[in-house]
Amino acid sequence: MRALPTGTVTFVFTDIEGSTRLLGELGAEAYAEALAEHRRLLRDVFDRHDGIEVDTQGDAFFYAFPTAPGALEAVR
Repeated sequence: MRALPTGTVTFVFTDIEGSTRLLGELGAEAYAEALAEHRRLLRDVFDRHDGIEVDTQGDAFFYAFPTAPGALEAVR
C-alpha cells in the first residue's frame, strides 16, 4: 500500500445513488458483477491520478489525492 499524502490533500467520497433499488432490479448475481466492474473502473482511474484508497464499504469509496487538480481530473 502506498503512503497517504501529507500536507494539503483532497478527499473524494463516492456512493452509487439508488444502489439498493439497483440490487433489487438486477438481482444479487448481476449486481455483484456490476459492482466488481464499478470498483475496477474507479480504482483504475483514481490510481492514474495518484489517488490513494483509504477505505471502501459496500459500493462507497474514500480516496485521498495529493492535489485538488488530480482529484478533479479523476472524477470528471
